[in-house]
Amino acid sequence: MITSSVAETIDIGRKIGKLLKGGEIFAVTGDLGAGKTHFIKGIASGCCQEAATEKTTSPTFVLVNEYEGRLLIYHIDAYRLESEKEFENLGFDDMISEDSVVLIEWADKVAGCIADTNPIKIDLKHISETKRQLSLSNLPDYISEKLHDIK
Repeated sequence: MITSSVAETIDIGRKIGKLLKGGEIFAVTGDLGAGKTHFIKGIASGCCQEAATEKTTSPTFVLVNEYEGRLLIYHIDAYRLESEKEFENLGFDDMISEDSVVLIEWADKVAGCIADTNPIKIDLKHISETKRQLSLSNLPDYISEKLHDIK
């Protein structure tokens, strides 16, 4: 899936966020500046109206942000984590519930900790200054069945 602007990347995330039921874990990867936070802003705003796009920021220094709404969103940024043990100490296991969604930026840094959770995988790549390629895998049926409507 190709997006041509930040607004399109956010919009795809928002459409996916509206479909979420709870219990989902997203492993979001991509180079620095690839659009991971923008995509997550969209998911958060689609899932939690209180998490308006402008309120959703990367938790690079606090490591975890929470947004409340229809579902509780945990937004984790693993960029600064030195080890998988640090990730475990964030209370990841406690975040997983049928009433929450966990969104992990830089998920490749904690792949060993989340492998058993069967996460939805989103990878973003730069194509040009404004274009991004989003690769989505391991989507549940209730999202993949609507994918043609999301584009």
